[in-house]
Amino acid sequence: MEKGARHRNNPEKNHPGGSQSETSHDTGSGGGGVALKKEIGLVSACGIIVGNIIGSGIFVSPKGVLENAGSVGLALVVWIVTGLITAVGALCYAELGVTIPKSGGDYSYVKDIFGGLAGFLRLWIAVLVIYPTNQAVIALTFSNYVLQPLFPTCFPPESGLRLLAAICLLLLTWVNCSSVRWATRVQDIFTAGKLLALALIIIMGVVQICKGEYYWLEPKNAFEAFQEPNIGLIALAFLQGSFAYGGWNFLNYVTEELVDPYKVANPGEPEDVCGCVPRGGREIRDRGDK
Repeated sequence: MEKGARHRNNPEKNHPGGSQSETSHDTGSGGGGVALKKEIGLVSACGIIVGNIIGSGIFVSPKGVLENAGSVGLALVVWIVTGLITAVGALCYAELGVTIPKSGGDYSYVKDIFGGLAGFLRLWIAVLVIYPTNQAVIALTFSNYVLQPLFPTCFPPESGLRLLAAICLLLLTWVNCSSVRWATRVQDIFTAGKLLALALIIIMGVVQICKGEYYWLEPKNAFEAFQEPNIGLIALAFLQGSFAYGGWNFLNYVTEELVDPYKVANPGEPEDVCGCVPRGGREIRDRGDK
């Protein structure tokens, strides 16, 4: 009887793993034993962010920013301001990602803070309006760049652009549905390609500056307007700049698939005294629960 009482009073011995199973239950995303595979490391996470920011926007938006700003100097100001706004937003999202470690991004945060109805509406607006139009612009831009060398003297046919864009979207959808690992590899490859193209553009710009082609960069000429100043056009310039920086919040949609989200959010931050929970998100969440 004493052995039986001892056995009942010690639940850790009743179940293999004891406290270890409780720990895994507490740290799980849903608490029900089913969770997404944690396959995205720090390099792939950086690739997701950089790959989404350096998309078709950076190759399309500069023209719109310069045309709507009206001068080279004001266009540079627009790029700096939109970059600062993007940096602040990215820092806020990094903190949100470790405070509410759930996949889903905006939907998860709106649902947890404002309730299910607000989260539902946010999700459907994103699914039906925001993301389809964004992906359509990116796919059409990609198809335009691919087909343009085949039609050097005219514009590519609209049907060809749409068909190639649809094939591209279907192929990437299949890759993302098939394997997270393959999706991250494709993301890394395309990110490297876009960085190479961007580096080539920057190098050519530096070469032109070294040749003396910097008239519009001189302070006395930078703000020389080539069209009438218009507050509406300046607002459009800011919109174009924001579109080029878009994608900085995409990593929060796969938070539960990160191997160590606290390391991704704070790569140089030390651990707690216990050596297992970094300072920041979970600490704040536990304090809020109390």
